[in-house]
Amino acid sequence: MTRVVLVGGGYVTIHAYAGLVRRLRRRVRSGEVEVVVLTADPSHSFHGFTGEVLAGILPYERTRTLLTTACPLARVVHAVVTEVDRERRTVTYVRIGDAPHCTQTLAWDHLVVGTGGREPASRVPGLAEHGFTLRAPGDIERLAARVAAGGSPTGEHGPTVVVAGGGLAGVELAAAIADRGGHRVELVHAGPSVLPELADQPRLVRRAEAELARLGVVLHLGVRLAEVTATSARLSDGTVLATRTVVATTGQRPVPVPGLGDELRDLQGRLTTAPDLSVADRVWSAGDAARVAHPRTGDPVPANALWAIKAGHHLGDNVARTLLGHPTRPFAYRGLGRAASFGMGRSVSELYGVPFTGLPAWLLRLAFFLRFMPSRRTAAATLVDVVRASSRRRQRPDAVAAPLPQPSPARSVRSGAAA
Repeated sequence: MTRVVLVGGGYVTIHAYAGLVRRLRRRVRSGEVEVVVLTADPSHSFHGFTGEVLAGILPYERTRTLLTTACPLARVVHAVVTEVDRERRTVTYVRIGDAPHCTQTLAWDHLVVGTGGREPASRVPGLAEHGFTLRAPGDIERLAARVAAGGSPTGEHGPTVVVAGGGLAGVELAAAIADRGGHRVELVHAGPSVLPELADQPRLVRRAEAELARLGVVLHLGVRLAEVTATSARLSDGTVLATRTVVATTGQRPVPVPGLGDELRDLQGRLTTAPDLSVADRVWSAGDAARVAHPRTGDPVPANALWAIKAGHHLGDNVARTLLGHPTRPFAYRGLGRAASFGMGRSVSELYGVPFTGLPAWLLRLAFFLRFMPSRRTAAATLVDVVRASSRRRQRPDAVAAPLPQPSPARSVRSGAAA
């Protein structure tokens, strides 16, 4: 029997599984090839619709798919990996709920590392204790519960939510929480404008800032989150924001796997991959845990779901090709596009360099996310939920779309001063 062990429960794992089984289905079914998934979270979290969850459009459960459902021919083990031995080709783990010393060891013929990344919360004093992140198991559920409950009132404007990070994730979350209503949202970003991922599309960046202004989101540009307490957030320019809800979307650091040493990693701690996504002999990686080179530029590919999906599937296909005795192929995906939502029917997106705004952009984003959900049944149920939510919103007395204002001094603060 040949055993392939997949570490992690994110996009890389489920799409590597799909790429592997596509070529080796009969061998996997017969037991000639065994696929084992070691994951700290028994469900896959689909982060694409996090904004819709926080806005109250979708229930949290719509973004969760059991790994036993997503990877039906695999043996899924709810566990944390404690050591990898490349020489002996073994992985040691502890099942969730067992005592730390109750370790088990599993031999592998190929090892796929898809452990993803986590926000570096320890870099901001108090953030780990008092703030919210998005990538660890249960993070989004806890944040959604806080937003739904209304947080803690801080004045006449209602509960304040501070979102740190003005990239795609931060902008979408800030917009979603503001669109839900009942919250004052303040977005903190170190750069001169939001959405640095769309710096080559200045029209879309301007539209995004106008959408945030329409929703009443206050921008603090050119400053960083410096400290978080139980009742406030302090910025690098000395500004103190009264809040009990601080959300960090300030990038991520790879989750390390013990035993895969520094010689395999870059300066950011990512596993360095070859063009075929191998890291070392019979060790493979992709997603946020890896440094995958763009096939055209050689720069690291973006750390987002689409690149993890495409690289994961390619990786799984290469593992299967290796087991079949065929040569591996280099990763050749060059990118598709980017998008951010600002409420029902409002979005900005870019597809192969072509910009879209408004309803067309929103529909493109919706179709893309539905296409890549790990369960067709869940995707269908999600679409029904979105249609129902859209119908409810159209029936609201305030459903008439507000015009898009330009960001005003009251809404946009740059380096601690009004823009």
